[in-house]
Amino acid sequence: MAKEEGISARTTLWYLVFVGFAVNYMIRINTNITIVAMIKQSETEFIGEVKVDYACYVPTGNSSSVELATTNQGSPSLLRSREGRIISPEQLLLALLNLDPQKEGFHWDEYQQGLILGAFYWLHWITQIPGGILARRYGTKLVFGASNVIGCWMCFLMPIASYWDYRVLVFLRVLQGLVCGLAWPAMHHMAGQWIPPNERSKFVTAYLGSSVGVALNFPLFGYIIAWSSWEYVFHFCGIFGTVWYVAWLYFVYDSPAEHPRIHPNERKYIESSLGITEQLAGRRDQQHGQSTPWKPIILSKAMWITIIAQWGGIWGLFTLMTQAPTYFNNVHGWNIEMTGLLSGIPHMCRMLFAFIFSIVGDHLLKHELMSRTGVRKMGGTLCCVVNGIFVFILACSGCNSLMATIFLTLATTVHGAVSTGPLANLVDMSPRYAGILLGVSGMITVVPGFVSPIIVGMLGNHTVEQWKIIFLISSGMLIVCGLLYMAFADSTQQPWNSCEELGSATGSIHADELEGLKTSSLEGNRNESKEKLELGSSGVVRLSSV
Repeated sequence: MAKEEGISARTTLWYLVFVGFAVNYMIRINTNITIVAMIKQSETEFIGEVKVDYACYVPTGNSSSVELATTNQGSPSLLRSREGRIISPEQLLLALLNLDPQKEGFHWDEYQQGLILGAFYWLHWITQIPGGILARRYGTKLVFGASNVIGCWMCFLMPIASYWDYRVLVFLRVLQGLVCGLAWPAMHHMAGQWIPPNERSKFVTAYLGSSVGVALNFPLFGYIIAWSSWEYVFHFCGIFGTVWYVAWLYFVYDSPAEHPRIHPNERKYIESSLGITEQLAGRRDQQHGQSTPWKPIILSKAMWITIIAQWGGIWGLFTLMTQAPTYFNNVHGWNIEMTGLLSGIPHMCRMLFAFIFSIVGDHLLKHELMSRTGVRKMGGTLCCVVNGIFVFILACSGCNSLMATIFLTLATTVHGAVSTGPLANLVDMSPRYAGILLGVSGMITVVPGFVSPIIVGMLGNHTVEQWKIIFLISSGMLIVCGLLYMAFADSTQQPWNSCEELGSATGSIHADELEGLKTSSLEGNRNESKEKLELGSSGVVRLSSV
């Protein structure tokens, strides 16, 4: 194989997908931390500059060292004033119009806060299936890119909406969720077009860019709030998302055949691995006019078991991700910078664990040490059952801030196995309809995103006992769903993945794909060492030979 120049197209795609999902989650979570600084703090909440009105506060001299570790004596807890800080454009506009700048914060009660935090997910489910369908018709480049950048542009409107009325903010968050819902199912379609089967676990780790987005943006947003004002968090999101979109438009294409700068050897490797020949590619173009096998998909036991695992995992993940800033502030009394840091670190660990575990999973598959279904079950066990055990311990941590931090981090970390478990399972069972499968899954599993904040608002979020109930509910969801996945998961390619019409007219597409895999396997064995040397020097993503 001739030497490839520069970074491979798959590596470039991985990086931009990775950042794209970081952008997608940046949009979701910016309100989770800004709301801590946006609401008005009570006058009895502080003694001087020290926060004292939180669940585990004990006056100095009356507590153990562990309990006192969270008091942060001598450092400001939250923004109580804008004095000496950078004034936002929205504040200048309000001053110009002689309107109330609400410098002390908004008078939003717990129920209203819950509505704001959960509004993103109210209509998020509606665009899950259309996201996959639109990606198959118009391409992931358009759908994924537009979904992210429009959501980012809406961030510019968030501050002025907050000053206008909290219901306007809720409305904008609902629209954001509706638009951003297109992104995830659209990307599964692109994975089916670009990524060889035994590299999918590793490629799907790019989806965990969402974790890095949370991990980096929580502390970054905390410092932006501390040193300027919360409005600049939304400005940053809009600007960063626009920069990413420009790079996405230039570097990304919907398939190797459409990419004008891909090396011919890489294109040949990808297409032979996926069983794509020029004749087959021409036949696949006809699929846009064919109907989707909805009945077999809806009746697929394998799909529903995967959805159950995703439900449990997302309930646990979204509860921890959405509520962590409020939990650390209301229970352990951390200031805004520390709240951001402690809320973000678990998601960085989640990304690292996902990448390492994906390498382990691909190694097991490549050397046939475990069946594909066995690898997916192992991932599901970690991201649900083990996760649920850690959340249960978190629920029992009480006022022990060290124990709470450790087990919240561990619970979030092991969820990274989802990229090698249920997420990859959706592509395994049907590469052709993977985007639609993720759409169906996302439409259902988005429910925890808005139900969990409502439950927190109803139960209350100030006492240790209230948080214990919240975490026990999450733990139960995780463990039950994980056990069902362990028992019934199936990652074998489903019969309805192959199109019957094309199969009868021109031969089985599935057979062609298998023949392509056999051919690529022979070629891969001859060029294995050279392939690894060439692509390994180009970037982060390790190449797994088919």
